[in-house]
Amino acid sequence: MIKSISEYESFVNGLKNRYREIKVSKLAFKNQEPTIGELVGEIEFDRNIKLNISERIDFSKDKIESYRYEVYQGKSLLYWYDPHPHSDDPSIAITFPHHKHIYPDIKEHRVPAPGLSFDKTNLIFLIEEIVNNLVSS
Repeated sequence: MIKSISEYESFVNGLKNRYREIKVSKLAFKNQEPTIGELVGEIEFDRNIKLNISERIDFSKDKIESYRYEVYQGKSLLYWYDPHPHSDDPSIAITFPHHKHIYPDIKEHRVPAPGLSFDKTNLIFLIEEIVNNLVSS
């Protein structure tokens, strides 16, 4: 994980340089408290793909407290990730509480999300998933 607010801001601001597939980054970092920040906004890719991001990070604990990531093509929601605890769903127990909502029945159809964590940035995993599966395909 990234240890400070300024380090994380620098990392986020450098994503467009790191991934040529990013067309536009509209991410904003907001300090909520001295050690807590929130990253919100979207990253745009070719093929009208957008990644909406909402993260709340406690830098004193080196943890992501909460997140929601949504992937769209145009106005169509393709899938989303969240850590809402569905303890009654054995299909996602292996990565509990991290999971991905997919079609069919996007609200109820969940699959494990082994690439997500509260202990490190999830942005690299998310961007590379989009680049490899949606933009470059």
